Amino acid sequence: NLSQDDGVKGRERRKGEGIRLWLETVQDLDALAERAESFGARITAWPADQEWGVRSFAAEANISKDMAHRLFRAAGIAPHRSRSFKLSNDPAFVEKVRDITGLYLNPPDHALVLCVDEKSQIQALERTQPVLPMGLGYVEGITHDYVRHGTTTLFAALDVANGQVISRVRAQHRHQEFLDFLRQIDKQTPPELDLHLIVDNYVTHKHAKVKAWLLRHPRVHMHFTPTYSSWLNQVERWFALITERAIRRNSFTSVRELKQQIELFVQRYNADASPFQWVATADSILQKIERIAKRISATGH
Repeated sequence: NLSQDDGVKGRERRKGEGIRLWLETVQDLDALAERAESFGARITAWPADQEWGVRSFAAEANISKDMAHRLFRAAGIAPHRSRSFKLSNDPAFVEKVRDITGLYLNPPDHALVLCVDEKSQIQALERTQPVLPMGLGYVEGITHDYVRHGTTTLFAALDVANGQVISRVRAQHRHQEFLDFLRQIDKQTPPELDLHLIVDNYVTHKHAKVKAWLLRHPRVHMHFTPTYSSWLNQVERWFALITERAIRRNSFTSVRELKQQIELFVQRYNADASPFQWVATADSILQKIERIAKRISATGH
C-alpha cells in the first residue's frame, strides 16, 4: 500500500511550487510513484480490494484532497471509472481484420458489401405508467418498472456504400430464419452484383444448410469477424441507433406493436440514410490491440 515519511504536510506546503512543475511531466503510475517520493509519499502498491477515490487516497497518503486530485489528473488515473474489454483469441485475427477493413476501405468492383447480423431477444416492455414527454425545464420521464410482453428478433443487412438497411423481424433466430433472410437479401439486391456479407461467428451462420445454400449461390461470399470482435461489424452501430431512438425509451403493449415500431423506424431511416464513415486501417487497429496487450501484461495477468 502506501507509506510516508514524517512531516509530509509540511513539505507539501514548502514544495508546492515545485510540485506544480513536475505534475506536468507525470505520464503513468510508475512516474507518479517515483515523483511522489520527492515530497515524502511512497506508493508501493494499489490495493485491488479497495475502491480508491480522491478523498480516500488523500487520507491514506496524508496529503490534501486538492493535491490528490492534481496527482490523479497528472497521471491520468480515474479510479471511479472502468471499461469493459475482451481480447480475441482467434488464431486468424490478423487475417480477418485485414480482410474486413479492406472491404470497408477498398470495396471490390461490381459488388455490394453488406454487414449482416441479428439482434435477438428484443423485449416488448410496457411501462407501468405513461411516459412523460420532455418539456421546457424538465426531461422525459419513464417508470423504472415494466410488464414484459414477449420478445422478437431483428435481422438486418447494412449496405456500407449508402447506409440503407434490409431488415426482417422474426420470432426466432435459428438457421431457418437466417436462411430466409439470406433469400430476402438475394431477392432485394441487383442480381449482377456479387454480395460480400460480413457476419459474426454465431452458430446459425455456419449451419450445414446455410453452407449448402451458399454453394448454390456463388455470388454470395461470407466474411467472418474474429471471435469477440463484433465492433468490426458496422451493423452493430446501427443496432445501437435503433435501440436508442426507437426501442429503449418506448412502451409497448405487445410484440406486434414492437414489430410495427421497428419496421416504421427502418422505413424512415432508409428514406434519409447515409453511410457510416469507416476510417480505421488494419494497421491502426493492430497497433491499438498491441498497446492494450502490453498494458494488460504490465498488470501481471
